[in-house]
Amino acid sequence: MPLARKAFAIAAVALCAAVQAQTLPAPQNVVSLSASATAEIPRDLLQVGFSTSREGPDAQTVQSQLKQALDAALAEARKVARPGQIELHTGNFALYPRYSNKGVANGWQGSAELVVEGRDVAGIAQFTGRVTTMTIARVGYSLSREAREKAEAELSAEAIGRFRSKADAISRQFGFGGWGIREVSVSSNEPPSGVYPMAMKARSAMADEALPVEAGKASVTVTVGGSVQMSAK
Repeated sequence: MPLARKAFAIAAVALCAAVQAQTLPAPQNVVSLSASATAEIPRDLLQVGFSTSREGPDAQTVQSQLKQALDAALAEARKVARPGQIELHTGNFALYPRYSNKGVANGWQGSAELVVEGRDVAGIAQFTGRVTTMTIARVGYSLSREAREKAEAELSAEAIGRFRSKADAISRQFGFGGWGIREVSVSSNEPPSGVYPMAMKARSAMADEALPVEAGKASVTVTVGGSVQMSAK
């Protein structure tokens, strides 16, 4: 790089640093703090995962049996499916060789899955009793996006109010009359889903019966954190 250009680049960097130094106040009388708000929100989404497995001497037979079981379950599910209330989708469909204890291939085995989920908890619970070709493998509960976003909006306002109150109190305790925000961040947690596996043999005893469900609640927390600069007024 030519000497003149190099000198110009150094001068530009120095000027930029000087401007930033003049723009940002010196970090004095600064305190960091945080505040949070939490609420227990009823889970409003139910997800039920069905599965079935088959085995036989050849791959075509096993595949055909799995397809028949899945088609029958899908036929029942489509009778009650409603957008946003009860929705369904197929899951894993696997087919693989079966081996003996000596490591010799002696047939084929496979599995298929169907997932039904939605807000109509009672409707899904009733539907499970009409599926006879597949068994319940797991049951899960979660918050819908709408319920979570509504809770976060309300909790954000509450957490921000607590942050401001805490900043007021701390400023007074240090002998200052006011404060200004230097930096602040707002974050929320992702409520975990309640997923419960179910024994396949237990499902057969529940045929034609509604699945007993209790969704419970999810804890949603919004946290406001940052730093404020205390001042005389």
